[in-house]
Amino acid sequence: MSVATIGAAQLPGARILRRPRLRLMPTLPLIVLALIVLAAVFAPLLTSYDPVRNDIANSLYPPFWMEGGSTEHLLGTDNFGRDVFTRLVYGARVSVLLAVISMVIAVVVGATVGVVAGLRGGSVDALLMRLVDMILAIPSFLVALVFAVAVGPSFRNLVLILGFLIWPRIARVVRGETLLLKGQDYIKYARSCRVPTWLILLRHVLPNVLPVLLVATTLEVGEVILLEAGLSFLGAGVPAPQASWGVMIADGRALVATGWWIALFPGLAITVTVLSTNMVGDWIRDRTDPKSRDGR
Repeated sequence: MSVATIGAAQLPGARILRRPRLRLMPTLPLIVLALIVLAAVFAPLLTSYDPVRNDIANSLYPPFWMEGGSTEHLLGTDNFGRDVFTRLVYGARVSVLLAVISMVIAVVVGATVGVVAGLRGGSVDALLMRLVDMILAIPSFLVALVFAVAVGPSFRNLVLILGFLIWPRIARVVRGETLLLKGQDYIKYARSCRVPTWLILLRHVLPNVLPVLLVATTLEVGEVILLEAGLSFLGAGVPAPQASWGVMIADGRALVATGWWIALFPGLAITVTVLSTNMVGDWIRDRTDPKSRDGR
């Protein structure tokens, strides 16, 4: 390597070019997610329409920019006369609440199992990981569909089902990170000094596991939203006529030719939300990866 090449590589600008994903925050995805959360929280303030009340006299109004559309229904109405924009923002509330509650359950259970398996090792680790392998060996959507049909469609059941499906993935990630930390010299030294396990856990393990746990949680949010939409589309998720993006797509699947907007806008909402969460998760992973920070 020439002196000029080495000098160029040492310039601050060259380091920035080598690590653009670390220097630039995902501004647009963060704005999108913030808008979705705000729409979910302040849904009653954004629209005066009822998301479930039928109004057959105003059915199948197109979006406002099309012929026959009206600014009273910005994104049109469905075949029951319900405002699509209203159902879209109330559907965001369902998706956000479902993702938050499901991930809280998955993180609490998964992190606990992962840390215990990694620290204890031996037969405890083998037993817990075989349980994780059994759950991960079955397709998530198939398990969710069977459970949803068996216990009945409801928001509470859907939260429990999705939390049950996601925690093994969190547990495997946390366990792997715990095993790496367990082999560090300062952990071995603390054990040799007979430091209580709970103190090692609180002082040394959990602070170092949190970045990895945050990344895993962010990346799994998109999976939760997709699972909910798929189950609601099949009638095994959020029960109709409650506003849900999956329910909206199911309502519009038979009207693609005459009312394409009924299914298009919730489909776009799902796509944009999942892409945004994945991009934010990738950025967090790069920021918390020591190899990425060192430019290797």
